[in-house]
Amino acid sequence: MKLGANSVLFGGYDMETAFRCIAMAGYDGIEVSAIDGMSEHLALERWQELAPEVKRLAQAYDLELLAMEQPKRALDIMERAMQAAVECGIPIVNCGPGGKSDDEESLAQTIDELGALSQMAEKYGVTLCVKAHVGASIYNTPTTLRAMEAISSPNFGIDMDPSHIHRANENPVEAIAAVISRVKHVHIRDCQGRQQGPGKPETQANGRGDIDLVGYIRVLHQSGYSGPLNLEVIGAKEYRLEQCCAIAAESRGHMQACLQACGAR
Repeated sequence: MKLGANSVLFGGYDMETAFRCIAMAGYDGIEVSAIDGMSEHLALERWQELAPEVKRLAQAYDLELLAMEQPKRALDIMERAMQAAVECGIPIVNCGPGGKSDDEESLAQTIDELGALSQMAEKYGVTLCVKAHVGASIYNTPTTLRAMEAISSPNFGIDMDPSHIHRANENPVEAIAAVISRVKHVHIRDCQGRQQGPGKPETQANGRGDIDLVGYIRVLHQSGYSGPLNLEVIGAKEYRLEQCCAIAAESRGHMQACLQACGAR
């Protein structure tokens, strides 16, 4: 598995600061944030201008470009995201499901939209991943399985985030085993409690919450998963730089210990 961090943790700082600090924390790679409102790192309306800088920073800081996160599913926005991914050499584009939980019409619409986006991903030669998200149409294992059954494209995969599954009142260790056949990306963070939000950024640091992340990573390893394991901590845009660095470093140490504990490193 490749250890990475989403640059959204450093959303209050410029892109080079995110690359520099993630590299200093010892990560193998980076997930570049294209999340409006949370960061201005890969602003898709200016992707042609920013793509050379993304590639330069990856080389300068020796970070593999593991993924991009762009939560919206609008065709025009996703096409720009995929074009940017191709130019930068980013293999995975992560998006959110949107919609409403426990609403059959909303779930059907989401699956149809993801199916169309998967065909676009085939055209561009990238992988589109979606994750279960609290409050959205795909929010737990059963709804994730519905999407897996309906979308057969080889360019479609599941992005598993244990914090969302935990907040859906499921056991993430059991849930990952149920969907591992299509998991192509993992967002990872911890969580205290089962409330709707993930909590303060510092409590999202791996090892600070209630999730059995050692068991979760053990299942990934035993299943032969070799893709990205990207830390995604949100809500730190107003945090001081040293706070963001501490979260990144603490989480990376915990991730490394988990890999060592299950014999993956």
